[in-house]
Amino acid sequence: LTKNVPMFVCTMAYPTVPCPLHVFEPRYRLMIRRSMETGTKQFGMCINDSQNGFADYGCMLQIRNVHFLPDGRSVVDTVGGKRFRVLRRGMKDGYCTADIEYLEDVKVY
Repeated sequence: LTKNVPMFVCTMAYPTVPCPLHVFEPRYRLMIRRSMETGTKQFGMCINDSQNGFADYGCMLQIRNVHFLPDGRSVVDTVGGKRFRVLRRGMKDGYCTADIEYLEDVKVY
């Protein structure tokens, strides 16, 4: 998943760290539903950037569980995965998307 990756612009996420989310905005409700339906069960998380919309670096989040509430909101249990750099920004149905490249950690021996 490196092209047109859905982006949740909200907070900082880190690899291996749980990131529980309360999703109530219609654009992100749609994004979460699509992530579940397509089977990728993941999306990018970046912090806000007033000039570019969102930061140049972020972290993929893997959806572990979604609890859909009767009014359309959801509580999403995610955990951080790989870190990435944004190559190109886009938009789809109200939420941000990006083409990304994953960052590789330097191995310590």
